Amino acid sequence: IFEVKKVGDATEYGKVFEGVQIDNSVKTPLNEQLDHLAGMITKISYAIAALVIVGRLIVYFTSADHSLDTIDWVSFGGYLLNTVMIAITVVVVAVPEGLPMSVTLSLAYSMRSMMATNNLVRKMHACETMGATTVICTDKTGTLTQNQMTIYETFFNAGIDEKLIAESMAVNSTAYLDFTDKDKPSVLGNPTEGALLLWLYGKGINYLPIREESEVLQQLTFSTERKYMATLVQSPTLGKPVLYVKGAPEIVMTFCHEGGKFLSDISQADFEAKLLQYQNQAMRTIGFAYKVIDDPKAVISENGKLVVNGLHFIGITAISDPVRPDVPASIEECMHAGIQVKIVTGDTPGTAREIARQIHLWDDSCTDRNQITGVEFAAMSDAELLDRIGDLRVISRARPLDKARLVNLLQQKGEVVAVTGDGTNDAPALKAAQVGLSMGDGTSVAKEASDITILDNSFSSIGKAVMWGRSLYLNIQRFILFQMTINVAACIIVLIGAFLGVESPLTVTQMLWVNLIMDTFAALALASLPPSNRVMNDKPRARGANIISSPMAKGIFGVGGFFVLLLFGFIQYFKNENIESLTQFSITDYFSHFFHFGAPKDRLDPYELSLFFSIFVFLQFWNMFNAKAYRTGKSAFNNLGKSQGFMLIALAIILGQVFITTFGGQMFNVTPLKLVDWAIIIGATSAVLWVGEIFRAVKR
Repeated sequence: IFEVKKVGDATEYGKVFEGVQIDNSVKTPLNEQLDHLAGMITKISYAIAALVIVGRLIVYFTSADHSLDTIDWVSFGGYLLNTVMIAITVVVVAVPEGLPMSVTLSLAYSMRSMMATNNLVRKMHACETMGATTVICTDKTGTLTQNQMTIYETFFNAGIDEKLIAESMAVNSTAYLDFTDKDKPSVLGNPTEGALLLWLYGKGINYLPIREESEVLQQLTFSTERKYMATLVQSPTLGKPVLYVKGAPEIVMTFCHEGGKFLSDISQADFEAKLLQYQNQAMRTIGFAYKVIDDPKAVISENGKLVVNGLHFIGITAISDPVRPDVPASIEECMHAGIQVKIVTGDTPGTAREIARQIHLWDDSCTDRNQITGVEFAAMSDAELLDRIGDLRVISRARPLDKARLVNLLQQKGEVVAVTGDGTNDAPALKAAQVGLSMGDGTSVAKEASDITILDNSFSSIGKAVMWGRSLYLNIQRFILFQMTINVAACIIVLIGAFLGVESPLTVTQMLWVNLIMDTFAALALASLPPSNRVMNDKPRARGANIISSPMAKGIFGVGGFFVLLLFGFIQYFKNENIESLTQFSITDYFSHFFHFGAPKDRLDPYELSLFFSIFVFLQFWNMFNAKAYRTGKSAFNNLGKSQGFMLIALAIILGQVFITTFGGQMFNVTPLKLVDWAIIIGATSAVLWVGEIFRAVKR
């Protein structure tokens, strides 16, 4: 009599599907950092814009021509409108509009490239979030292991005919081999039984002819309750009916006694010692036995249980699911990168611990505090688990919702969690994690709940995803370093110009052009830089860390401040000299005019403005190469041949600046420069790159 206890969401399966609906509205680490950066830039840009307006108004009303008594309101209206336009342009320039595009381009580039490393990205944000991962909760079967049961070792009686052993494996089985791939047959059916057939195949024995020639007279199929199966066949090997039994060795051996004697050439104690050895190695063991039955119609089972005794014990096989060869190195790489790895599996504690040992996750320093079973996990309160969860490395006998609870507790501790799963039961955990990693052969429910699908099911591909995510974040930092240096220089130069009372050295259209080529083009260039394994030497960034790190801030304000001083010197120089070509430039006069504020002219000539404009652009152009080399520890010219996109965009910036300066005319307030001046500007400003190269060489 069957009785329905629970239905719908109250059932275990229902709880799983309810878990799939977890609201995963938590922002990614990058979202949080960019929001913080945007708020900071907004406040600073508004402050600078306000100072520009105040400065230009002070200069206007303190000049001799514009006293309050003789004010020309029409002239003042035009001046005020121009001032507001400059202030608005400062805000536009200060905000790195190319940043969202840089992020999107970096994500899209990584998304496409990660496909080559067997990572099918389903949700774009997962590319970067993998780089921020601090904990990876992984399955065992298929991810850490090959998901291909293989006979590790056999321990048979020496006196048993090999044909009899082959027959016992071939006929007492429900598995088949698929020979579609002649080089590597695959198993259809029970993987453990398939391992026996693959072992025969490896010895050059085809199980099919043996099975076809052996008439099945009776069969007792395998069940988890009795842990064995039995088949009575008309044996072509012995020419008589033979009963073959296979299953858990300790169970099969109970049928192998007669008159108090264990029927085998090897003692039962020796077999039990071997069994203990295999079990300590987390092997799955199968025992084999047989008996010649004189009467083919003899009853071999009653009520689903074998009733025949006096079988001869053939021996045992140790079967394992081998660890993938590349997994130990990948685990060590992730741990070296500061990422915790936790195995969550339904296997026994011994098996899970042995696999952890083989992949170098479990060592002699580990204790019982580093492992837990699903029953113990469920019995503990959240407070107790939060105290212990950081030490856990192996969770065995885990139930479907244990993994989702583990993910949520880790997130409560501020961890960024990636979790693997291939079954429907894994969907809640995949949905709850910041990055859900489904397997290529997983269920459709698992894939829908995940962010990335690991096509080859291997943990090594997860390590590559982390490397791509970190490299992507580094590219975004490079763009911010480059762009914010420009913004600091441009905004302060305009601000200085406002208080000095000179016409803004960078016009509105010029600043918009700088904004276009340095925001958009540089975003394209720096977003497409190839990844580097060097990022795996770093620890995961803190969840609340500012995207502008301390070294970046020093670079932004250090280099930006240097550019401001250099450009301010040019403003002062051009105000005190009439320059028709840079061949007239005098370094002595440059420094002598630096603090000479009583200049004979309050505005720069069109040619001088064009020179200033081009010098400003090429200073930033060469600094783009320095940004490319940020945190590589290598020269900016390293891997330049592999960065075709970067080089094409660099060329586009040069040609674009020459074109605008030559043909921009009144629209950009420029005049064509002489060829010699172009050569001087490009050559002299390249010192920015060479100085950077010297610093990097000294640091190395």
